[in-house]
Amino acid sequence: MFAVIKTGGKQYRVVPDDVLEVGKIEGDVGSIVQLNEVLVVGGDTPVLGLPNVAGASVAVEILDHKRGPKVIAFKKRRRKNSRRKRGYRDEITVVRVSEILTDNAKPTKGPRPKKAKVEKEEAAAA
Repeated sequence: MFAVIKTGGKQYRVVPDDVLEVGKIEGDVGSIVQLNEVLVVGGDTPVLGLPNVAGASVAVEILDHKRGPKVIAFKKRRRKNSRRKRGYRDEITVVRVSEILTDNAKPTKGPRPKKAKVEKEEAAAA
């Protein structure tokens, strides 16, 4: 089963356990968020939305908040000694798709447990 979702002005084709970088989504790291703008739910019988599929949503787990690569906007007017250099970095949220929900269902899966950190002494002994 797959879905086409819309978030941050872009569309993504997702399946469960996909990891995506999308525009900033409000929420704490490790929490589950539902994205309600589902355009297509695919599978054996695909369902197309007009514009959204009624009652469908995608549950995602927020893995990280970070900033994207630096983008430089440089403008120059030749022979006029006029230059302008500006830069920015987009705010990005890294998410993992946990499940695709239909019929106004609520998410059943919680956030995945974090892996325990292994101390250096134990790693060196092994």
